[in-house]
Amino acid sequence: MSDAAPDRGFAGPVVYLVACEASADQLGVQLMAALTAETNGCVQFTGVGGPRMTAAGLRSLFDPQELALLGIFEVLPAFRHVLSRVEETVTHIQSVKPAILVTIDSWGFTGRVHQRLARTGSAIPRVRYVAPQVWAWRPGRARQLARWIHHLMTLLPFEPPYFTRYGLPTTWVGHPVIGGGAGKGDGRGFRDRHAIAPETSILAVLPGSRQGEVNRLLPIFAATMALLAKRRGPFTAVIPTVPGVAAIVRAAVRTWPVPVCVVDATEIFDAFAASRAAIAASGTVSLELAIAGVPHIVAYRVNPLSALAFRLLRRTRYVNLINILLDHMAVPELLQGDCRPENLVEALTSLLDDSAVAARQRADFREAAAKLSPAGGSPSRLAARTVLSMIAQ
Repeated sequence: MSDAAPDRGFAGPVVYLVACEASADQLGVQLMAALTAETNGCVQFTGVGGPRMTAAGLRSLFDPQELALLGIFEVLPAFRHVLSRVEETVTHIQSVKPAILVTIDSWGFTGRVHQRLARTGSAIPRVRYVAPQVWAWRPGRARQLARWIHHLMTLLPFEPPYFTRYGLPTTWVGHPVIGGGAGKGDGRGFRDRHAIAPETSILAVLPGSRQGEVNRLLPIFAATMALLAKRRGPFTAVIPTVPGVAAIVRAAVRTWPVPVCVVDATEIFDAFAASRAAIAASGTVSLELAIAGVPHIVAYRVNPLSALAFRLLRRTRYVNLINILLDHMAVPELLQGDCRPENLVEALTSLLDDSAVAARQRADFREAAAKLSPAGGSPSRLAARTVLSMIAQ
């Protein structure tokens, strides 16, 4: 990777960011833009980040794609390597001495970074952006956060009380998906660029950003596409993907029985605008689809042992954030054993063929979106102001 050392001749504060997942990379680049705007450009960034953040000026210590792991039993084989990256990151932070550390999600990695800094008595302000879902499972992590970080910024309005009860200063800043541009895609331009006729139906297919989940879901999605085409006729599948899994995706879709257009993640919102419906791995992308008004289902499988551990520890009825916000099944969740081609086709067919079902889901999307942002500015700007206030203390 590039030299991650900041420019010491620069007058502005050094903000150290750590974002390991593709969704965190998106949140990180929005935070960087907001911090740049709030300081009139008088800020610099170093740390660990993905392609969006590095393109925006972050000097990354290493490529975080190698840490994009999921589930207890997926992490275990790489645990020694993860720990070595933790130590490398902590050493780098202590060397850089930034004005503030902001980590985004990925508590399995970033939590260990915070823990080690706290135990060394580091005076660097430590902020976490995105609360661990203690309301869903493993509530004891709230107490951990209170010991290891100085401030928490949450995306969801109901999250602060789970942490303030342990004395952790917490600010609800809202979900940056609101200002991320998901609802401003150019569908016509997307079709023109990829020579997809206006009358051709497009189905967005989003198998995730981690190698494990992509390898697990793509065969299921391939069979789903074949069955859907057999029942409904021709369509084009569009798959926006990230660099870390792009080669896997392109190799897999060569044998798919329907036309497939694989595009870079920079085109994702244009792809949404052109799509009639979508099938997605559960995660932030479901919120982006909701903002774009694209009817969709979520489908997911993990390692069976990870799934068992989650079922034993989970405390919510749903896994999709839209469903959690609304407390009802607005977006169909086809998980583990239910994640089978025949089930996915049935759920997709309902969205594609029944306009009332699609319209009801879009109405639910609007209701959920209204719950994602407080008044007083964009979520990213509120997050930036919180970070800057911590630096000023």
